[in-house]
Amino acid sequence: MTKKRKKNFFNKIFIFCSLVLLFSLIAIFFLNWYIEHQTAHYIYTHLSQLPSSQTVLILGASVYRNKTMSEVLKDRVDTAIAVYQSGKAQKILVSGDNREKNYNETATINRYLLEKGINPNDIFLDYAGFDTYDSLYRARDIFQVKSLIISTQAFHLPRALFIAHHLGIKAYGITADRKTYANIEFSIGREVLARLKACFDVFFHSLPAYLGEPMPIP
Repeated sequence: MTKKRKKNFFNKIFIFCSLVLLFSLIAIFFLNWYIEHQTAHYIYTHLSQLPSSQTVLILGASVYRNKTMSEVLKDRVDTAIAVYQSGKAQKILVSGDNREKNYNETATINRYLLEKGINPNDIFLDYAGFDTYDSLYRARDIFQVKSLIISTQAFHLPRALFIAHHLGIKAYGITADRKTYANIEFSIGREVLARLKACFDVFFHSLPAYLGEPMPIP
């Protein structure tokens, strides 16, 4: 191959890669815009304006080795408690990660709810909510929830609601941002990629890691 042909070859490769990158960025931008546009009217910041639903869903987040909740998770739980105590939801569904023996988001949240005086008969526990999609899929198929309020941070709500609506759940979101969180920029950046996965899951009808026998929330 002559130098001229080699140069033309690498120029074509460069142009091709540049176009792939450009279209990928456009696709990512469009999907993020679409998800936010489709869910914006279902997100509430004030409890008084929030519609009532059967259940309020707490989506898990990090817990520490001493079995205390991260600030992000504690705010989700406290917001869900406020929803429940206001009468906007009659039941609380806790969905978290318990895939490892010494790591249990669901049990940590449940202990906190009981300490706050929540009626144990109104608490339902999902130990296989490994990610947002699994939590919502199991809410529908295992706990047979038809309508719910999702308690999580504002950056997370569009994806959670997008998944819920595509699974046929009548869902609303309440923002759980009670403070400014450390390293929130990382979580927001990660959310861009998580939304791509959410699109893949809903359009290809992915299954959660675990299903099981139905346990309907009355």
